[in-house]
Amino acid sequence: MKQNLTLPRFSIGVGDRFGMQAKAQLQACILALDAGVEVVPVWNKSNREHVIIGSEPSAARVAADIAVKDLKWTGPYFVDADHIQLKTVGRFLEPCDFFTLDVADMIGQPAAAVDVEAFIARHGELIGSVVIPNVDAPLEVDREYLRSAANNFLAAVKEAGRIYRAIEKSKGEGQFVSEISMDETNTAQTPVELLVVLAMIADEGIPIQTIAPKFTGRFNKGVDYVGNVAAFAREFREGIAAIAYAVGRYRLPENLKLSVHSGSDKFSIYKVIHEAVQSSGAGVHLKTAGTTWLEELVGLAESGGDGLAVAKEIYAEAFAHADELTAPYATVIDIDRSVLPSPDAVNGWSSEEFTGALRHDGTNAAYNPSFRQLLHVGFKVAARMGPRYLETLRENEEIVARNVTANLFERHIKPVFLSEVK
Repeated sequence: MKQNLTLPRFSIGVGDRFGMQAKAQLQACILALDAGVEVVPVWNKSNREHVIIGSEPSAARVAADIAVKDLKWTGPYFVDADHIQLKTVGRFLEPCDFFTLDVADMIGQPAAAVDVEAFIARHGELIGSVVIPNVDAPLEVDREYLRSAANNFLAAVKEAGRIYRAIEKSKGEGQFVSEISMDETNTAQTPVELLVVLAMIADEGIPIQTIAPKFTGRFNKGVDYVGNVAAFAREFREGIAAIAYAVGRYRLPENLKLSVHSGSDKFSIYKVIHEAVQSSGAGVHLKTAGTTWLEELVGLAESGGDGLAVAKEIYAEAFAHADELTAPYATVIDIDRSVLPSPDAVNGWSSEEFTGALRHDGTNAAYNPSFRQLLHVGFKVAARMGPRYLETLRENEEIVARNVTANLFERHIKPVFLSEVK
């Protein structure tokens, strides 16, 4: 009998748009292990990204396997079918062993009345004062509130159940890690709602090992968190507490943990995440993606010559097609076009000027978050370059890899998993 796959306490989702940085990303996890903490890599790539790049999920598996073999990584690792839905899961079944079930679009769609009433009847323990250890006050829930929450979330969870069972039928019970994603919605979920959702997930028989709720604030692509850090910290701590309660009450997997989506570059909240997991003993999954693509550009610009020329060309095309590129990401980017430099100006930049504007370093007066966000969604331009972009990466592999590894280890892994941010 095959052993069930279990996601360890600390894990990091490492997106790799073009499938060229798996070794550099894994090297960051090796540095963490050398420092005494296992941070497990999860290579994540969505169906949308595969379509844009023109890649197949099997390529992500091949890149991960080669990196693991070449760098002699002996720990666990996973390949994530990111933001998967029932209509897109098929092509991911064979190569992936981690599935992020994305049901955010179903939130708010009313469930069948009979299902809502059945849920309420099963969960009388959720009505009244619900006392959760480490939550400041009892959660007060009446029948109508529970009915409203069921109407808001039950259809989404039932859809997650359908996706899960389709995967289980192909992969086998226990042979993959399941995550449920509810972050791409407008309203943050309260501790009560998270507890209700976890009860629904248990009813559906989905053995999730991570869950990605929507937190307060904006998680814009590739830039820092925008919002009330104290409010986020409270929600995160209460989320940990709700999970611990639900694991005991509803027999969910003991390693169930919070997942922070769009976690790339959210430097302002890393300290409070670190403190919360250290004080509680909980785990966390930090999901990053586009930060690696941006470090590829940093590396190319830093290398000068053809690398810098390609980076400038990508910016010029992104600037010219900004409306097209930004439209799918409207809810997760905030670009001030008045501070975007013209392509003509950028064409005159040195390597230092380009990297200064792009690299996420708030202490550098040249850093331009709008410039960075536009290039974040500009990976489509690089994709259209095809072999030319990939060959430029190969020619500058050493400097690109150095930037990718340093970014993941120094700016992400170290503050979240290893030590407090000063």
